[in-house]
Amino acid sequence: MNFLPDWPLSANALFFFGFLLFCGSLGGYVAHRWPWLPSITGFMLVGFIAGPNVLHLVSHEGLAESRIVVDVALGLILYRLGLSLDIKQLLRDRSLMFISLAESALTFAVVLAGMRWMGVPNLPAAVIAAIAISSSPAVLIHVAHELGARGPVTARAKSLVALNNVLAFLAFAALLPLLYHQVDAPLLTILLGPLYQLLGSGLLGGAMGLALHIAARRTKAAQQYQLALVVGAVAITLGAALMLKLSPLFAPLVLGIVVRSIERQHLVANIEFGPAFELFFIALFVYAGANLHVAEMVAYAPAAGLFVVGRSLAKWLGVGATSMLLKVPARPAITTGLLLIPMAGLAIGLVNNTVALFPNEGAIVGSIVLAAVAVLETLGPPITARALRSSGDELDPARGYEAPEYWPPADDAEPPPVAAGNPTPLAPSPRD
Repeated sequence: MNFLPDWPLSANALFFFGFLLFCGSLGGYVAHRWPWLPSITGFMLVGFIAGPNVLHLVSHEGLAESRIVVDVALGLILYRLGLSLDIKQLLRDRSLMFISLAESALTFAVVLAGMRWMGVPNLPAAVIAAIAISSSPAVLIHVAHELGARGPVTARAKSLVALNNVLAFLAFAALLPLLYHQVDAPLLTILLGPLYQLLGSGLLGGAMGLALHIAARRTKAAQQYQLALVVGAVAITLGAALMLKLSPLFAPLVLGIVVRSIERQHLVANIEFGPAFELFFIALFVYAGANLHVAEMVAYAPAAGLFVVGRSLAKWLGVGATSMLLKVPARPAITTGLLLIPMAGLAIGLVNNTVALFPNEGAIVGSIVLAAVAVLETLGPPITARALRSSGDELDPARGYEAPEYWPPADDAEPPPVAAGNPTPLAPSPRD
């Protein structure tokens, strides 16, 4: 019996999780030496250098091993994003839905026209345009947390990002029958496959949201366990989605939306995750930096460049123009649109679904979208930081000044965070 390890060594998910955190911490330290540089950029940069593109300290196979960690991180981020979208408030203030629909329609039309102009076939171009509607919750949540940004622009941007991701998933699901027809799938699959994905993911997220709400109410006397309830509910949702072949991206988003919409006393909707949540952001963005596809970026640079420019302008101008039509002052209207420019998690998930189910179309979709994601995730953090600084929102709660009321008042305003195990609202801190 050989007591020595096999050679070459085979790493595991735990090793790569530690590797992502270790490298990310170094990148974050470097970023903090330059105040103008968001820490996300530092995380991505050190991942890019350590990954298969430069130093090869971690391979593509190793990145695949750590995928489960990234799925959990993204699931928690999407859950938190879902908490920013209150259905009751959305029904009372329909301007938010109007802005989102107008901006999403403009984004879809501009990207579709651009891809067709670049010679991309109709169906892959439509799939790319549907994915373009999505926005990155991780960048907005992390940069807002880092700057201590609180106010109407930040709150509205989070709701618009959540709506973007819901609409992107709906648009993608609407195109699935055409994709199935393209590959001569059975009629039953063409008709029921998209419905199963959409309704199944929604029902899973809704059921877990209701279960989490009931469990939180029953255990509200012992609030120290509520954070564990939240993380457990998100993990169950992700695991069930994978087992049932549902969307592990849409289900946790619905989970957060349902929890926020049915709670009246904010038992778990306002739990403060604390500094430990930073671990998941670090792992996610180091992974994104290591997983940049440089060859695809070069090969599809013209189409990806047009995608980036067209999508960014559509979101910026779509939100800005629609908001000003609704009598929102120019500064918050324009800066809110800039906060929707980053794109990553849901886009990558939809690309992976397309590649797995429809390899021919997926090759085109993946090459263009992943190249664009690399650019948008690199430029997104500094754009987001700049937009938040220019928005008029409060950036450092310790300064004590109030954000201006640019938007209609504020059932939008988020209640003060509640720490797990402490029923008393926390005073805001500069890092919240």
